[in-house]
Amino acid sequence: MDIQRFSIRGQEFGADDLRLQEALACIYDTQERPRCLCQPNGIEMYVARHRKFAIKRMPDSGSTHHPCCTSYEPESRHSGLGELLGEAVLEREHGQIELRVDFPWSRRQGNCIPCGEPETAPEVAIPSQRMTLHALLHFLFERAGFNRWTPAMAGKRNQGVLRKYLLDAADGVTVKGILLSERLYIPEPFNENDKAKAAGRRREKLAVLSSRTRPTPLALIIGEFKASEATAQGHRVWVKHMPDVPLLIKTKAWTRVERVFASLFEARDADIGHRVRLVIAALIGARREYTYEIDTVSLMLASEHWIPVEGVHELPLINGLISQQRSFIKPLRYDAKSAASFPNALLLDVGPQPMPLHILSTFMNAKELAAKEKTMTKLQEKSWVWWTDQPLPPFPARENKTISIDF
Repeated sequence: MDIQRFSIRGQEFGADDLRLQEALACIYDTQERPRCLCQPNGIEMYVARHRKFAIKRMPDSGSTHHPCCTSYEPESRHSGLGELLGEAVLEREHGQIELRVDFPWSRRQGNCIPCGEPETAPEVAIPSQRMTLHALLHFLFERAGFNRWTPAMAGKRNQGVLRKYLLDAADGVTVKGILLSERLYIPEPFNENDKAKAAGRRREKLAVLSSRTRPTPLALIIGEFKASEATAQGHRVWVKHMPDVPLLIKTKAWTRVERVFASLFEARDADIGHRVRLVIAALIGARREYTYEIDTVSLMLASEHWIPVEGVHELPLINGLISQQRSFIKPLRYDAKSAASFPNALLLDVGPQPMPLHILSTFMNAKELAAKEKTMTKLQEKSWVWWTDQPLPPFPARENKTISIDF
């Protein structure tokens, strides 16, 4: 199913049908709903409007779609998103998402002096879960569809595509009452002939950092990490497609970043025969006019196709699936303590239920191995297992799928 198909008022439309926008306009703001035809009798969806009309899946209906359908979403138990739904990720209405995060959207100058607590507290606060910057990065990549692969995507993922879909994913998402799209910057594909205009658009986007309001706002930049260099004042961090301006960070802070994310930096030197990307998500503020300083940072590994991975041990699996033209989803960890609690991939083209794919590595510690084995036992599903010290086993055969619709 490369092209999703819908039924609207008894007529069938493909997602690429030029008549689709007109058909959606006719039922927008009515009680009528389009139906996705990935399953017999179809699955009800709804119509949203951003720059144009779009068909969205109904809340909590993702797992009812066929695994090969674009609207399919695994059950929440298959990724770290399940732990955040309802507390850190809230859908207030169709397509409108509120994220509760544990990082700031602004920087307050100076340190607050704590006041003494009263002997009798007037209230007791019940802590609720908040998502980290790392989880937000996973959320955007999943919402943009970059943890999903079908053969039709081959050769179509580049910086321009990454930028478009991540910005689209930020639409309708609020963080601390502010639209994420207003604070999110992703570099444009670098073009020598257009670099001056692109720089102007970047300065316009990040002008929010020069606000006179206090505390001063922060913005979020997402891109591919390129390099860092030491200077007398600290470190410069370079992001690909943004060669004309670095992000600044104090030496002590960057030393900590290199220590915390040491395994990710080392992954770029691994002998794996495939390119690996290091994605940076940085909250930045203005040290002074047009000078951007990192306030908070997270890093994430991704394959050459921008599919997030937990480590280099997953790359042979990801690249093997792609080379054999398979359709799959890569479950993401978000803020879960360990990725061992989830399948390393879900194979989508094997029938009405996805096939969990699990990796066991000799470099996993005893706790991770126990967690992985517990996961496979608890799910009680047929699954595929690969020990990384052995050749990659054959993948389960794909299903040739035909859907018959009966209304």
